[in-house]
Amino acid sequence: MIMLSQDAYPTRTQNNAGILARQDPVVYEHDSKRKASLDAAQRASYEKNGFLLMPELFSQEEVSYLFDAMQTMREDFTHADRKEVIAEPGSGEVRSIFNVHRLNDIFANLVRDPRVLNVAREILGSEVYIHQSRINYKPGFTGKEFYWHSDFETWHSEDGMPAMRALSCSILLTDNSECNGPLMLIPGSHHHYVSCMGETPDENYKKSLKKQEVGVPDPILLRYLADMGGITSCAGKAGSVVFFDCNTMHGSNGNITPYPRSNVFFVYNSIANQLDEPKGGLAPRPEFVAAREGVAELKPEALQIG
Repeated sequence: MIMLSQDAYPTRTQNNAGILARQDPVVYEHDSKRKASLDAAQRASYEKNGFLLMPELFSQEEVSYLFDAMQTMREDFTHADRKEVIAEPGSGEVRSIFNVHRLNDIFANLVRDPRVLNVAREILGSEVYIHQSRINYKPGFTGKEFYWHSDFETWHSEDGMPAMRALSCSILLTDNSECNGPLMLIPGSHHHYVSCMGETPDENYKKSLKKQEVGVPDPILLRYLADMGGITSCAGKAGSVVFFDCNTMHGSNGNITPYPRSNVFFVYNSIANQLDEPKGGLAPRPEFVAAREGVAELKPEALQIG
């Protein structure tokens, strides 16, 4: 008789929300022969808090080059009727463009830049690939909020990601101030898995990428996590980079300032943590949201300008 292993992170199948202990490491053992990208204090901070802000990792010249590429993508894709383009609720402006590392050579180069790739390899203790990439534009005046959530809860449930061995890398392409909707995180929340209520409807991504309504954490549990860890906003100058664990609770407010908050996100997943079948009999989400095809280890390649 074959015994099926029990899911360590059940969600969206029960009547009650809950908090479960994390079963996976946060910082994995890495190859000591490879030059470290982080010092001991940075690794300890990431382990404790679930995120790390590295100010102005990219130069202003590089930021200008990447910003122009981002704007060109928006201009080219706004009326192209592309599935990768997600519109803002209400205004119809471009909210996000997904799969940018496959649609644009500049961002394909950027995911391999050693300043970000080697941090991901070091924290995850393995070679990595891109699970998901996107630009979040959050335009001035009309950019809507991203409600509190754990990415892993969605990736585990809707994509079948087995373990918490992935991280997000947010490269700031505009200044992120305290006013224009910067990324907010709950320090220490990554040590706790929040199980959510409600079953996932078919093709939930069509709604959730605009506004997440399934896989939303219970307000009482959010308050519990925030009371323990507080809330930190990752404001920073353009060119700064935020790395955060796949299970860190995060979100951002809407942007009613005149100034856009535009960042490019890369999700690095361990090559040993490739996707299984989604939970609950769901069909896999499209390739532009969750990569399954042509998965290959990324090799470092410095960003080339021009």
